[in-house]
Amino acid sequence: MSSKIEKIKTSRAKQEVLQQLSPFELKDNLIALASAKDKKETDVMLNAGRGNPNWIATTPREAFFALGQFGLAECRRAMDFPGLAGIPELKGIAKRLEEFIKNNKNTQGIGLLEATYQYGLKNHQFDPDSWVHEMAGSIIGDQYPVPDRMLDHFEPIVHDYIVQEMCDNKPPKGKYDIFAVEGGTAAMCYIFDSLQNNGLLNKGDTIALMVPAFTPYLEIPELERFSFNVIKIEADEMSADNRHTWQYSNEQIEKLSDRSIKALFVTNPSNPPSVAISQDSIKRLIKIVKNMNPNLMIITDDVYGTFVPGFRSLMAELPENTIGVYSFSKYFGCTGWRLGVVVIHENNVFDKMLSALPQKRMDELNRRYSTLTLHPERIKFIDRMVADSRLVALNHTAGLSLPQQTQMMLFSASCLLDKENKYKQLTRDIVLKRLNLLWDNLGIPLFKNPDRAGYYSEIDLLGWAQMKYGDGLGDYLQKNFEPTDILFRLAEKSSIVLLNGGGFDGPEWSIRVSLANLNDDDYVKIGKSLAEIFDTYAEAWKAEKKK
Repeated sequence: MSSKIEKIKTSRAKQEVLQQLSPFELKDNLIALASAKDKKETDVMLNAGRGNPNWIATTPREAFFALGQFGLAECRRAMDFPGLAGIPELKGIAKRLEEFIKNNKNTQGIGLLEATYQYGLKNHQFDPDSWVHEMAGSIIGDQYPVPDRMLDHFEPIVHDYIVQEMCDNKPPKGKYDIFAVEGGTAAMCYIFDSLQNNGLLNKGDTIALMVPAFTPYLEIPELERFSFNVIKIEADEMSADNRHTWQYSNEQIEKLSDRSIKALFVTNPSNPPSVAISQDSIKRLIKIVKNMNPNLMIITDDVYGTFVPGFRSLMAELPENTIGVYSFSKYFGCTGWRLGVVVIHENNVFDKMLSALPQKRMDELNRRYSTLTLHPERIKFIDRMVADSRLVALNHTAGLSLPQQTQMMLFSASCLLDKENKYKQLTRDIVLKRLNLLWDNLGIPLFKNPDRAGYYSEIDLLGWAQMKYGDGLGDYLQKNFEPTDILFRLAEKSSIVLLNGGGFDGPEWSIRVSLANLNDDDYVKIGKSLAEIFDTYAEAWKAEKKK
């Protein structure tokens, strides 16, 4: 092997400038390199930079389309002209659904549709006609969302799903209120807006972020309208053999005892390490909140929670202090659907703190929401979020579109009715197989971690250098290259796109690999290509030592 490091198109100086971009914006530059016109036809670009999965949940989609056929039949029953029909009628509609199911037993998705119908009757004692009428009308989407936060029959089923997946079927006392939103992205926007609109967070306040973190949580607090003072809670814990566990030391968790910290933003499991917060850290956090910082507002984004066995969100452990965000996108392969929920326990510090605001601020807020009710002071925080999502004045047209809510409900029902967790095991098997293929070809063993989700893998390059090549290579890399050098080499030479871990506030010399969006064999190529580049670095380093 040659000991010379071949020059690449993107100079070190340009890399240094590009590193100022968000990883998702830097990715566009890497994609341009990976798909350049001078590439050979055999050089197929492998983009492991974005976390869109390459699988979908089929059964709840089949049920969606089966329900759509019933909904259209109900519309034509009310009024039927060429290209025009009426809207579903309430009276007797449950019996008509039962007849539809009986006559379409061989239709894909009909089994889940029937089981979902029966689940609502048996588990929630729904009125049959009202339940089916809501499903039929929602699949057609002919009405405004009422209630605007989430439909009456859909919310209890999604609630059951959240309890099962985010609380490991051991929920706290009471219930959660749920706001159906346009994916986790919308949830983040609405939460930041409403916390500030309602004086629970003000410009310049101190917040904490558990890092590494999904980049918008790093970037939003820096926007001029927020200008938050950010305290970072770093995943600094190391194993006995000096490898990242991606957990938080006691010293880091103890930072949250400072009452000047008003809010904590968490991605759990983390992104990009893809590791859930350990039970030890959760216990310490609970103790701090109960004894030291009782009004700490916690916002937890738990999109990857379903990939960790026995996962319990902070919304289960600290329900009064926590706003939960859950997106259906990754688990069900539905990023294009834009499906998510904001979850707040009915007994929460957000409502309590609203009632304790200074009178002048309360008067201002009462004026803000005065067009919604004669008693605006009674509006719960989550319902203020709904109004704020439409600038209050358009509250009467708020709410997630009804076909979206229908698909969300069917996704939830499919997992509630999957008593053997067959779908869950399939998704876990997929990512863990790819994780092992990647690391088997990197040439260093994978660190065993019971809290691992495995949706992504964050690779510490300096740790890799130390484990595989001993002392010295890490210093050589830092002296001669930018942390993104390996990313540009991968894109240019191998048509592989990864993201820089430093952009997520992880170790500067780390990279993120998505294990969800490529085929299994592609992770063999990624592992081998990374190892080959590292071998080239090592050869050049050894040659320099001999000079």
